[in-house]
Amino acid sequence: MKLDRRQQQITIDGHIYTLSQLHQHVAKVEGEQECNFLKELYGFLVQWFADDDFLDVFTSGSTGIPKVMKVSKDRMTQSAKLTCEYLRLKEGDTALLCLPLRYIAGKMMVVRALVLGLDLVIVTPSSNPLKNLPFKSIDFAAMVPMQVYSSLQTPSEKARLKSIQNLLIGGGAIDAAIEKELNSFPGAIYSTYGMTETLSHIALRRVNGVNASSHYYPFSSIRLSLTSENTLVIDAPLICEFVLETNDVVQLYDDGSFIVLGRKDNIINSGGIKMQIEEIENLLSPYIHSPYAITYINDSRLGQAVTLLIEENEDIEKFIHILPNYKRPKYVMKEVQIPKTETGKIDRFNCHLLAEKIILNKLKER
Repeated sequence: MKLDRRQQQITIDGHIYTLSQLHQHVAKVEGEQECNFLKELYGFLVQWFADDDFLDVFTSGSTGIPKVMKVSKDRMTQSAKLTCEYLRLKEGDTALLCLPLRYIAGKMMVVRALVLGLDLVIVTPSSNPLKNLPFKSIDFAAMVPMQVYSSLQTPSEKARLKSIQNLLIGGGAIDAAIEKELNSFPGAIYSTYGMTETLSHIALRRVNGVNASSHYYPFSSIRLSLTSENTLVIDAPLICEFVLETNDVVQLYDDGSFIVLGRKDNIINSGGIKMQIEEIENLLSPYIHSPYAITYINDSRLGQAVTLLIEENEDIEKFIHILPNYKRPKYVMKEVQIPKTETGKIDRFNCHLLAEKIILNKLKER
């Protein structure tokens, strides 16, 4: 591995480029589909090889307005090393870059390629990154759940997805139906746990095969503990300057593994009973076929009333009884567009605002 930035170089489709050569390549493909994304890559590499030891990264904004963080290039290098070692990747392996370079996940794919000498296969980020990808061997890829879902919908893209040797799925929860479909895939598929502050993931959960698990297992250098509110505390000296207290409510096991129950700020307090939004969504998951989200509206009697947003006009009366009465949505809003962040996560803040707006408009119509 090349941990010194001065010794690193970028390989794209088998060709090694210096910065000036990559700039010339971008100029040659001007007007082609991948050109703008290549420009972004070139721009990131200029920042990476600059003398400054830090660069700016945007958070995803799933719980509010995206923020800009200044992160250490050396710590990004250490994060890349951890992933490459865990997956036993080797120099020359192909790595699919199909995530936006604005966020940490896309940036870290490039850093892993620089550190280990991976051969980048570049695809402009979209919901169908495998659609026009030549059928070539991909040793390593990272996608968000939406990209995986879309790739499973057509036989040709599903075949390409199935041929990936190591697939990381991050940026959101994996739907139970998708996880079931992936179970028989021959490659190693992992759900990731991490955030911008941890420079991508610090723990992985195997999704498929005989080693499939509901538990996330942290990298060996990571130390985990809990606060009094059962939120996760991460001590990752190689990648985080300070001990990080998260908002994720987890169950931590003696072997160091954990399961994620939800976020502390995704708790609805309805009539004095506290409920985890993700838990209600998971209970509904087998029965709802279109995108949906649980949120709340402010209520004079309950304080906060559980509310279901659903994109299609599904008949929820057929299954809503599976929920305990206190968890059943008091309001159901159908045929609404679920707010999402740029990275495909449910935008919890704007879900609440949308629900409040719909209720307010209904009251005005009376």
